[in-house]
Amino acid sequence: MNNELYWRLGFFISILAIMMLFEGLKPARKSTVTAKHRWLGNFGLVLISSVIARLTVPIGLTALAIYNTEQGIGLFNFIQIPLWLTIPFSILLLDMLIYWQHRLFHQIPLLWSLHKVHHADSHIDASTGLRFHPLEIVLSILIKLVAVTALGAPAIAILIFEIALNGFALFNHANIRLAKKPEQVLRFVVITQQLHRIHHSQLSNETNSNYGFSVIWWDKLFRSYKACATEDDTRLQVGLSQYPANKKNASIKTLLLMPFK
Repeated sequence: MNNELYWRLGFFISILAIMMLFEGLKPARKSTVTAKHRWLGNFGLVLISSVIARLTVPIGLTALAIYNTEQGIGLFNFIQIPLWLTIPFSILLLDMLIYWQHRLFHQIPLLWSLHKVHHADSHIDASTGLRFHPLEIVLSILIKLVAVTALGAPAIAILIFEIALNGFALFNHANIRLAKKPEQVLRFVVITQQLHRIHHSQLSNETNSNYGFSVIWWDKLFRSYKACATEDDTRLQVGLSQYPANKKNASIKTLLLMPFK
């Protein structure tokens, strides 16, 4: 755990670079807003969110998990379960938590006002997977802190979960289109790019589906799975109609003020 930062940064940078390379070589869709303007807003928001999150919630999830283990706090520190079972159980339960957190951010108006910053992107690529308002990031961290404490999840499970969560977010937002057969096989287990683009549709009944960030199981279990959109993936209108594709709506200033308008 002493090398946590290197593990997380290593996987993050590697996956981001691979996804952006594939996007550059064979993009699935074209954006009407230049990459320079979109990326300035999206990556700028990431930096601002990271600073604000560090200042407001200085304790990390893995550090909290270590403390909980030392103090015997949480479900898995109270009941005797082998570590090889505790790790996958923790990861699965945290992933289900993220599914329900995401779903509630769509259904509760106050939370949607924050989450719409993510959905207002008029073009979907790997950078969209990082585009979240600082207040949503802080709230998400607080929710995970409570969940990690309640579960008593081991630190190694938290590290694996956080790496996987970030990696899948980059993967399923990537502006690529997998070949038909591999995509059809993958969607039995994970959220593919085409499935997640349905979630970013401008139609509300399509936006309110495919909430998972990694596996498809939760959407199928809780009946929010949608296999295809009204339009073909090549013609699917993504984003929010009230935020048309232009330079202004992609700016950092607009993204930061969006929840308050």
